[in-house]
Amino acid sequence: MNKTTEFVIRSVLIGAGATMVMDLWAAVLRRFGVPSLNFAFLGRWLGHLPQGRWLHAKIAESAPIRGELFIGWCAHYSIGITFAALLLAVFGLQWARSPTLSPALLIGVATVVAPLFILQPALGAGVASLKTPTPVFNSLKSLLTHTVFGVGLFLAARATASLIGD
Repeated sequence: MNKTTEFVIRSVLIGAGATMVMDLWAAVLRRFGVPSLNFAFLGRWLGHLPQGRWLHAKIAESAPIRGELFIGWCAHYSIGITFAALLLAVFGLQWARSPTLSPALLIGVATVVAPLFILQPALGAGVASLKTPTPVFNSLKSLLTHTVFGVGLFLAARATASLIGD
């Protein structure tokens, strides 16, 4: 298999796997009454982008978009795959063939920049959830969730390495 094909296959498998781990984490949190992102709101935000609407005072009050939940889930997994591709671009295919935890955790933690400084402000929650009643809790939850995503990157890379090999 050529390196480009290997890069794409590993990015998809590692990113989707890590995103699944993050989704399992969110499900556990919900069982304890801790809410997580409603992916319909991510889809709604994306659905408003073609009309030039990047920022919302409160995304829940913005006009719904047809298929927003589906769009949101697709975007969620696409973002996870993109972050896995970033991991492979920074640390290389050799890392993916013999994964270690530190690079995956580093990238996982670094990805918390996206929700804190892009998505939350765009949805009307403010930078690092400052416009919400519990900004510190929400920011720590995001950091922990992206740390779990980093662990998921490592676990998915290990699983992929055992499936694909060298």
